[in-house]
Amino acid sequence: MMANSPYSRITGTGSYLPANRLTNQALADQLAARDVETSDEWIAARTGIRARHFAAPEERTSDLAVHAARRAIEAAGIDPQSIDLIIVATSTPDFVFPSTACIVQNKLGITNGGAALDVQAVCSGFIYALATADSFIRSGLHRNALVIGAEAFSRILDFNDRTTCVLFGDGAGAVVLSGSDEPGILASALHADGSHADILCVPGNVNAGVVAGNAFLRMDGQAVFKLAVNVLGKVALEVLEKAGLSAESVDWLIPHQANIRIMQSTCRKLGLPAEKMVVTVDEHGNTSAASVPLALDVAVRDGRVQPGQLVLVEGVGGGFTWGASLLRM
Repeated sequence: MMANSPYSRITGTGSYLPANRLTNQALADQLAARDVETSDEWIAARTGIRARHFAAPEERTSDLAVHAARRAIEAAGIDPQSIDLIIVATSTPDFVFPSTACIVQNKLGITNGGAALDVQAVCSGFIYALATADSFIRSGLHRNALVIGAEAFSRILDFNDRTTCVLFGDGAGAVVLSGSDEPGILASALHADGSHADILCVPGNVNAGVVAGNAFLRMDGQAVFKLAVNVLGKVALEVLEKAGLSAESVDWLIPHQANIRIMQSTCRKLGLPAEKMVVTVDEHGNTSAASVPLALDVAVRDGRVQPGQLVLVEGVGGGFTWGASLLRM
């Protein structure tokens, strides 16, 4: 067993978006060919989304993850072979098995035999993965973790359903989390309530070589909205209380980028000015487990998020799952 590090800290961030950027108008034009009516105004007014990116037919979730991972590793300035834990949060894995994390490990050429696993908590996946990696590092089992959120949600969208197909996009975000003598992950809180599984799900599985059930995403939008607004405010306050800090001390709020109205509600509940919230949903859409690390990397690279600042990240997704972490950058 390695020597214990009392804390873990983010040392590098990275992200990747597929080349195919699809505006609301371009998507509306494509849907019109299916006799599905929507418009840029309809989508933007309800969600805040203006565009999203879709993976090319030959791109897999692992490919998106690898691009983001390489950028995070470069930013951290470490040897990839020193990464002894890879966690990929995804609801759209390359295969039933092996895990996407194992595929990413191979594509990155990491041959040290470190652990690799997937986490499935849908849009909360990155928060779950980050808290898991933090626990592993603080236990002394691992020293450097690569934590990735990556999704190809375009593969599970029903393009005859305008209430869902306009919401989601593809992409990946990654962080390198390393053992540290200085606290980086100050507090985390994870929750789930499986009694709400049916309000956001893909109710299908592989049985006898074919899909049994429905392989497309299904969502009760009003139920999801109501639950998300309720739990996100509560879990944000929970992690602040765990860390012994107040909302006023938060420099940046990075919520799951699902819907601008949900995000604004959380910001108001915390009493934070809108200028302290990182927003990428307009350009990325809802990228599920990728949305928080994508937004974090954007804000790090454009200079908004600075070393030493306090960042609150949170997510909510199917399961029903939700969680938050408080980060010292």
